Amino acid sequence: MSTTQVHANLTDAQVREISGNLEEPEWMLETRLDALEALETLDMPDVIRTPGRDWTNLHGLDFEAFVDPLNAAEDKDQVGPEDVDVLSWGDALAEHEELVREHFGSIIDPQENYLTALSTALFTTGTVIYVPEGVDAEDVTIRTEQHSRSLFNYTLVITEESSSVTILERQSTGTALEDEQYYSGIVEIAAGENSYVQYGSLQNLDEDSYCFTAKRGETDTYATINWIEGNIGTKLTKTETSTLLAGDSSETQIVGAFFGHNDQHFDLDVKVWHRAEHTTADLVTRGVTDDTARSVYEGVQNVGRDAWDTSSYQRENTLMLSDESEADASPKLIINNHDTEASHSATVGQIDEEDLLYMTSRGVSPRLARNMLVEGFFVPVLEEVAVDELREDLETLIRERLEN
Repeated sequence: MSTTQVHANLTDAQVREISGNLEEPEWMLETRLDALEALETLDMPDVIRTPGRDWTNLHGLDFEAFVDPLNAAEDKDQVGPEDVDVLSWGDALAEHEELVREHFGSIIDPQENYLTALSTALFTTGTVIYVPEGVDAEDVTIRTEQHSRSLFNYTLVITEESSSVTILERQSTGTALEDEQYYSGIVEIAAGENSYVQYGSLQNLDEDSYCFTAKRGETDTYATINWIEGNIGTKLTKTETSTLLAGDSSETQIVGAFFGHNDQHFDLDVKVWHRAEHTTADLVTRGVTDDTARSVYEGVQNVGRDAWDTSSYQRENTLMLSDESEADASPKLIINNHDTEASHSATVGQIDEEDLLYMTSRGVSPRLARNMLVEGFFVPVLEEVAVDELREDLETLIRERLEN
């Protein structure tokens, strides 16, 4: 049985210094210290497991060496319209402390697992986005460029009644380091009644880095949370994107795209919990693996006993470009209410040889034919990306990967 690591090089003094530098109130410091103490007992996040094997080996990673808590460095841009507050944590605590206290850690338990607790104890950067009642906002942009061995980022989104917001958050690596790097990101979205949140994330970190992200939202009545999840970089990514549909007639869509090559490993965890009446979910993921890359996908639609009139759909497709690449998918449907319309599917396969033969027989080179088929494979999921800028960035990164 695997065991959780205990950080010998993390101390209360380090956490107090981080909190003090951000001029945090006492309750925030106590939350951090509690998370630090809990590291001794918490396990890693769940991964797909079969007898004798975890398909993503988080226990094999040397978090003791990755984490350098007092030397975090990044370049960050965080901008938005004037009628929306897009704030650093220090500014958010100064202007909206009670609001932050109400929602921080309310959707993702800081002590849910070892990595959420590590993030809570050590985060030094992040953004709080507050959208007041009735405000419609687009073009909230957050760009984080990592310049240190480890970086812990925390994003909190709060939308009031009948508001809407579109957010695009990107993660990339700046300064090249000889050592491996670790990025951790927590995202919580509290969507108020009849509000709409479109949150897009594009991860393009260096391929010598490791990444853990947990993105989770909770809807009030008639609220909508739509996620777009793009993963291109890192050596290993473990990510969860999920929505708790807690309000009647609330909705969510989770759209994901990934492209792995060399020895990259993507562990994608997508979930929706239907807990109210008349809720709707649509989960769509497409990805490609090449060389010796591996993907592991787990999707869960969980319909509660009180979730009358539920509609829930899930589709996942992975295309393997080499015989050495691997892909595993585990879509799950858990239904506890008979008034449900739902479906789920997953496919893993290689490029259709007949399509390839058709194109090469008409003068298209094998390499160009393959690239065109891969780009065509991504079209159904890219068509679901409602943010033009994110869709164009994803298309560019996919094209660059195919050309290299």
